[in-house]
Amino acid sequence: MKVILYTDVKHLGEMGDVKNVANGYARNFLFPHMYAVPYNDQTVAYFESRKEEIEARKEQKRKDAASLKDKLEALTIELKMPAAANGKLFGSVSALTVAEYLAKNGFDIERKRIDIPGVTIKSVGNYHCTIHLYESANAEVKIAVTAQEDESAKKAEPKKAKKEEAAPAEESAEEAKAE
Repeated sequence: MKVILYTDVKHLGEMGDVKNVANGYARNFLFPHMYAVPYNDQTVAYFESRKEEIEARKEQKRKDAASLKDKLEALTIELKMPAAANGKLFGSVSALTVAEYLAKNGFDIERKRIDIPGVTIKSVGNYHCTIHLYESANAEVKIAVTAQEDESAKKAEPKKAKKEEAAPAEESAEEAKAE
């Protein structure tokens, strides 16, 4: 069934696009949610009258994607992950990890748009990932993965020192009782 999209539909298209979809998909999902209208002379005429508005909206999305691309390419994602002495990570850096980092820094990017070579990063080092923004606009982002300082070792040292200090105090208390 041929339809014209009334709004942007994820994984299908943008407003004003003419798409050929399954009959059930159109009748059961697109039409009831007002995401699309049937392709006929009236709807074609309506969208032809709004063509300039739709093109202006797409152009604005292209400009936003270009500015976002510049900001992302200037950014270096610095992740500190727990790692072994040989540089192998105990976990891995995935698209979700990168998306969370970007969200903390004010970028609203879905993890599905982030493409990490090899799907995940499993060792310390410098990497590049691609972020798909809009149409053919892609941003190459640098990722620097470093080993996290072992805080458990730092916390363990003072505890050992306290135990050693406590042991002589107990011995002196036992000697005092013996006298």
